[in-house]
Amino acid sequence: MSISTNAPQNPRLILASTSAYRRELLERLRISFEVISPKVDETPLTSESTLDLALRLAQAKAAAVAKEHPNAWVIGSDQVADLCGAAIGKPGNFERALAQLQLMRGQVVTFQTALCLMKGDTQTTLCVPTQVTFRKLPDSALEAYLLAEEPYDCAGSAKSEGLGISLLESIKSDDPTALIGLPLIALTGLLRDAGFAIPSKNIK
Repeated sequence: MSISTNAPQNPRLILASTSAYRRELLERLRISFEVISPKVDETPLTSESTLDLALRLAQAKAAAVAKEHPNAWVIGSDQVADLCGAAIGKPGNFERALAQLQLMRGQVVTFQTALCLMKGDTQTTLCVPTQVTFRKLPDSALEAYLLAEEPYDCAGSAKSEGLGISLLESIKSDDPTALIGLPLIALTGLLRDAGFAIPSKNIK
């Protein structure tokens, strides 16, 4: 699926993801890319840290697609929320989301957002951490938020780019897009190194 048009000098680019959020973030760069869903088992390994999990899954997603498309650059990314060393995943429904927000209330959560850019045997994998402090809010506020935004497909149950920002006391990161799911500051550097023109000369 072609997302945008661009000058022909840029190499072929594929986003290995099922995430609408990552696709929307990549569209900000106004370069042509395709989206292919990777088939990856995301089950954590025994005693695997949240950082290692995020890095492994980002690399695995890129590798799954790059294997079938060896002439393209492939982006893989994954995010794991870390509360005191424990992974906080996507809640999936209201009850689990409320339990997550109650657990994170007044706490500092580190969102490990990993990124992998791969083509054949060439790859770069890195992680951009974001420290998020959640406000101490009553259950009524948490419930009202969940009913308003339904962030059940987001690790940590809060969309910082939307109403979820009201649940947060502070955000500390080198890249504001990392928390949404794809660290564009790091990615643009990797893409330029790979020969992509950003911004494109044909942008109007």
